[in-house]
Amino acid sequence: MMRTLRENTKWIMLITAIAFVGLMVFEWGMDASGGSAEAFTGGEAGRVNGAPITYAEYNQVHRTLTQQRQEQVGRTMSSAEFRQIEEEAWDQLVMDRLIDQELRRRGISVTDEEIRQAALYMPPPEFHQHEAFQVDGQFDLTSYHEFLRSPAADPQLLVDLEMYYRQMIPRSKLFQQINASVVVTDSELWHMYRQEQETASARFIRLDPPQLVPEHEVTVTDRQIRDYYDEHRDQFVRPARAEVRIVALDKRPTAADTMASLERASEIRQEIVAERVEFEDMARQESVDRVSAERGGHLGPVQRGQTAQPFEEAVWRAPIGELTEPVLTEFGFHLIRVNSRTQDQADVSHILVAIERTIESEDALLSRVDALEALVERMSLPAAAEEMELRYRTTELTPILGSLPNVGPVDEALDWVFQERPAPGEASQVLENERAYYVVELLTREDERPLTLEEATTSIRTILVRQQQREQTRALGQQLVDQIRAGATLEGVAAGIGVDVNSAEEFTRLDFVPGIGQANAAIGAAFGLPVGQVSDLVATADAFFILRTTDRTEADRDEWEQQLPFQRQQVVAMLQRQRIDQYLEGLHQEARIVDHRDRLLDPGI
Repeated sequence: MMRTLRENTKWIMLITAIAFVGLMVFEWGMDASGGSAEAFTGGEAGRVNGAPITYAEYNQVHRTLTQQRQEQVGRTMSSAEFRQIEEEAWDQLVMDRLIDQELRRRGISVTDEEIRQAALYMPPPEFHQHEAFQVDGQFDLTSYHEFLRSPAADPQLLVDLEMYYRQMIPRSKLFQQINASVVVTDSELWHMYRQEQETASARFIRLDPPQLVPEHEVTVTDRQIRDYYDEHRDQFVRPARAEVRIVALDKRPTAADTMASLERASEIRQEIVAERVEFEDMARQESVDRVSAERGGHLGPVQRGQTAQPFEEAVWRAPIGELTEPVLTEFGFHLIRVNSRTQDQADVSHILVAIERTIESEDALLSRVDALEALVERMSLPAAAEEMELRYRTTELTPILGSLPNVGPVDEALDWVFQERPAPGEASQVLENERAYYVVELLTREDERPLTLEEATTSIRTILVRQQQREQTRALGQQLVDQIRAGATLEGVAAGIGVDVNSAEEFTRLDFVPGIGQANAAIGAAFGLPVGQVSDLVATADAFFILRTTDRTEADRDEWEQQLPFQRQQVVAMLQRQRIDQYLEGLHQEARIVDHRDRLLDPGI
């Protein structure tokens, strides 16, 4: 046991550090070349209610988040992703300052004895998953205590643990105070339970205005259009737009890269089958599924019908204990070992080899990127594309549409066109997103402006037509209700206007009901009517309804009382999370926040 613990000390220290960073920001949530941020070791990145955030702190959190994100995505990140990390690092530090200030205001602190007790009996959540502290698949507190007392417990780890608890315990006290008033009454819980459990069935007539009142039967005058335009001018605005040429280089793996990944998966399999290396050791070393890799490739129980089809077929076809040939899914190539299996569940281990560009393929792509960038500096984009045997196309960019087919998100292009405002004929530098490298050449640009009456006429006519269709349908629906009140049947009035009576079977108040919708007045009417009674005309956003409730099942109060403790726990936890989010948002809105991060990129400011 002690040898295992010593071997895992580095990993345990790592997850302690990660836990500490995660704690610091409580899950709230640079320049791609590295920029000049690393040069700053002193000074301020900003202030929160007068309290400084130093460049050193900002850089440390930025580096930690960048490293974590890089490990998660397993590829070169785009400039947009780097900018997102910059904002996350800043937001986390701002929130940390706000919480520290609130702790001081409330006089919340932590004692050494509280830290000692927490360290003994409340290890960081990440520790619960580490194999060094597991017995029969469960976290074992005794193993954890043995580790703390053993020589394997690096002194720095104990220091990190103390820092973790000095951060965690006061914040836990703060959150307890914030949530002290969160109370859910039995009547509120009973109402929630009824929303989920009670069912109704109904027959209904749906009256669709466009169907019952054809557009050609509606008259809209020029005077009506002008009056509407004059009353709603602020609604008729043409967004900024630009016509551009664009050429892209796909970053995704090629067919050759896929074959290289397959070859690597086959090589790994051969090493294991030849018993030159243990499956578990190879999983830890090679598998990109880092969660299972840390457990020697062990995925755990897999339910039939809950995984990708090729993976599932392999799991239920493979001989127990044998390693499959590489199995391709959207995640890459899997080498699968089924440890045990029943009809509906299997215990599975796997090694996942991602399909990604090889070093040679990546180098070749970057060489083409450099070549494209060099060419567009001295010739037009069409000429550069022809030189490199690439296709270019002309398209429209607008801030309200942030993505293009076969290119992906074009946030950087939008910033360049509408914020940097190049002259027509200029080309951007090589821009980047998760899917592609791309270059944009501006042809024309139009700023946002109000629409003229002539430009807005078509839209206004459509609006006025829809209004008249709806009003005429409302009048027709009321006539049908009056006929039913006078003795006609639901089926009879429906036949009279050539529409069907539809059925909706056993739905709850929260369900989406085909033909009716979700959480609207028609759903409410079905539950409010006595069984067999026909409703008044019910209006929703897009149609009118006349309904007859045919059946209703009430919630069972005895069953509700049996599950009440579990329901209360779930609802209170949700409300507490919401209360904390609202409280922290309030602190943020009232804070005096000064952001000097622009100096990271421009030291001359």
